[in-house]
Amino acid sequence: MKDIQQEITPVESDDLFVVLDHRDAKFDYPIHCHAEYEINLVLHSVGKHIISTREEPFSEVDLVIIAPFVPHVWKGQEEGNRVITVQFSGKMQDFPMLQLRQFRSIEGFLRRAVPAAKFHLSQDDPLIDEVLALAGARDFEATLDFLRLLNSMSERGFTILGDWDTQMRASRSRRVAKVIEYSKKHLGETIRLSDVSSLVGMSDSAFSHFFKKHTNLSYVNYLNGLRISQACRELESTAMSVSEICWNCGFNNKSNFNRLFLQAKGMTPTDYRKYISRILV
Repeated sequence: MKDIQQEITPVESDDLFVVLDHRDAKFDYPIHCHAEYEINLVLHSVGKHIISTREEPFSEVDLVIIAPFVPHVWKGQEEGNRVITVQFSGKMQDFPMLQLRQFRSIEGFLRRAVPAAKFHLSQDDPLIDEVLALAGARDFEATLDFLRLLNSMSERGFTILGDWDTQMRASRSRRVAKVIEYSKKHLGETIRLSDVSSLVGMSDSAFSHFFKKHTNLSYVNYLNGLRISQACRELESTAMSVSEICWNCGFNNKSNFNRLFLQAKGMTPTDYRKYISRILV
């Protein structure tokens, strides 16, 4: 991961999004990250992708959304493929429009799909048609297609790829790295804001501003996300009860755990375990 390139995307300050449509993509770009969200659809190819800390194969159809600053790369068959990439602001989750009732499903989806989310699709899935429609649209119609695509993705099930804190590493801040290391080491314990602010020699308010500036997340949201990610791994790979996982991941009570898990994943921990057991068969 030390050779990750920081890409400057074509998204300008006055762009809602950009669409890149490649046929016969060479898959020759090195592993990289950028400040924007990215939706990537690969068609008619066989290969593998590396996203965050996770490497896995794909064939024929691969649809993934990647959060800002998450390392990623695709390697695949170079002839006959088609790759459509949609990139948009890494700060879109905070746009005032997304705080309105009609857009809450999209805002919640962007909050949950961290560090990346993979959709399991057949070759005739309607989501593919929506991405293709966006690639062929222009101006205002393209804007409608873009919002329609995000809304459709928000209504689908998906699996999370990689570790929650991967996108933090691009900040190259030693203090952020120190806080991340401490948070992971003490994840199952009570962690107060004063614990981490004193760790890097800051006041609570100065640290909160610093952490948000470098990661685009509040520390509380980061810590909750880290704990939810750990809970997901334990729900997927262990036979521990939901209550055991709750305490093991540092949540102080089960009702709080259930509420935060539902907010992050759109389903309860019990339902998540049932869902993941079906798609991983």
